[in-house]
Amino acid sequence: MNITYREAGKGDAPLIVEFIRAIADYEKLSDEVKVTDADIDRWVFEENLVNVIFAQVDGKDVGFALYFYNFSTFTGQPGLYLEDLFVYPEWRGHGLGLGLLKQLDAKAVEKGCKRMEWVCLDWNTPSIGFYRGLGARPMDEWTLYRIAPGKISK
Repeated sequence: MNITYREAGKGDAPLIVEFIRAIADYEKLSDEVKVTDADIDRWVFEENLVNVIFAQVDGKDVGFALYFYNFSTFTGQPGLYLEDLFVYPEWRGHGLGLGLLKQLDAKAVEKGCKRMEWVCLDWNTPSIGFYRGLGARPMDEWTLYRIAPGKISK
């Protein structure tokens, strides 16, 4: 088994959308997926606001990580935010998730990032155990808030 990693390239939008749909299905959130190939083309390949790395086994894409950079005012340094990490179920247990995180870790070091952050659904105990095993810790004292732009009414 030959494991490699590659950065997404122009023409990968349908594959990225396929992975997004797969993770949404796993998280039981398929009805919330609205992303299109055109969205991915714009934000990943034209605007360069989002990045994607694929994990490959024998040249076949079997996992992905979608991430972007942010900025911490407290550290005064950039951070790396992992939006999605997914490996197809039949390929789990081969180190691909860890490999993707190592790829992101190297990018964060290269960019001088002081933090890598992500969220995980509370019920996803396999992932929680995996992340804790790496030394990641939950930020229990923080609550994520969300609102659609244009909806602030005061």
